[in-house]
Amino acid sequence: MSEIVTAFFMLAGGFFCFIASVGILRLPDTIIRMHAATKAGAFGTGLMFLALAVFYMDLSTTLRAFAAIFFILLTAPVAAHLIGRAAYCTQVKLSKRTHIDELATTCRWCRLPQQETCEEDRK
Repeated sequence: MSEIVTAFFMLAGGFFCFIASVGILRLPDTIIRMHAATKAGAFGTGLMFLALAVFYMDLSTTLRAFAAIFFILLTAPVAAHLIGRAAYCTQVKLSKRTHIDELATTCRWCRLPQQETCEEDRK
């Protein structure tokens, strides 16, 4: 029975990782790609670690798997935020489908010395 549950978690995790990789290849800009990689990638690897815990049924392995899941869920959003902030500060082009630029009014934290105002940079 544990082999079936393990196989299910592994296949589901692999599916989510595959969806993340397709999203990285097909989505139009860095911010949207980052979203696909973070959400689906973290969920997919979490399911794979859960499969590891179910398969071995050992306390040490289970604790390490849950620690890895916790670490991934803790660090993936922070890493995605920093990647997005770096992409915005380096003025990577946004997709035409991105209609709302919430950082345009508060970009003082990443203004380069040659930049005058935030509004001029984004036009």
